[in-house]
Amino acid sequence: MKNFLPVYGPVKSWRYGNSLGIDPIGMVSTCSFNCVYCQLGKIERSSLDRQNFVSTAEIVDLVKQKSTEKFDVITISGSGEPTLAINLGEIIRSVKQITKTPVIVLTNGSLLGLASVQSDLLLADEVSVKLDGITTDRVDRVNRPNFRWNWEQFADSFFHLRHLFRGRMTIQTMLLSRWNHNERQAYINGLNQIRPDRVYLNIPCRPKPKLRLLQGRENLTESKEANWFKPLEMDYLEAFAQEIRDQSGLAVSFVMVHEQ
Repeated sequence: MKNFLPVYGPVKSWRYGNSLGIDPIGMVSTCSFNCVYCQLGKIERSSLDRQNFVSTAEIVDLVKQKSTEKFDVITISGSGEPTLAINLGEIIRSVKQITKTPVIVLTNGSLLGLASVQSDLLLADEVSVKLDGITTDRVDRVNRPNFRWNWEQFADSFFHLRHLFRGRMTIQTMLLSRWNHNERQAYINGLNQIRPDRVYLNIPCRPKPKLRLLQGRENLTESKEANWFKPLEMDYLEAFAQEIRDQSGLAVSFVMVHEQ
């Protein structure tokens, strides 16, 4: 990937507006999940080990070059799970010395239980955590983690970080199909347990490339070799969002079908 740059954008986000993207993972997509809907395409390396992928200096230099442009947020995500980058905290700290733009980390939560990861995330303004199901079975089918995922460990890690964190902690959930009553109730009970600041209900509007695709970091709307998911109906999203609000009092947003 000769054109790889660890800073990219602007990217139009339905959640956050005009976003400058930071990719601390690099050319080889690396993640602890292999989600069936991942817009990056094939995850090339499965890992739970933190390491240095992209130098902080390179990222800082590119952010400085973008410093005259206006962005609503800076999102750290990119080519896999950003908390795998052992220099994540250094990146956040350095970027915040350059700009006052809020920094958001998008994570699948697989490493939230590590003290080093928690220390890094405390430097961000918002941490948005993926939660595509409460049961191990659903997470195995949708997210395909490379470890034994379970709700209790996830909830403990989320709650512990939330207790320490002074910023916003949000949940993002991808809905690929209708959930039955028991699944929705278990999910709402889980949200009541961890109490995020906001819940985002997402549907996959982007194609899932069959192979690794760098452009997947951005607003990819078409791909020659890709799978597409049929979006859920708006009335179902609205009803599910209202069900969450009624039973938890939490703020809930959901994607419009025509948005990215």
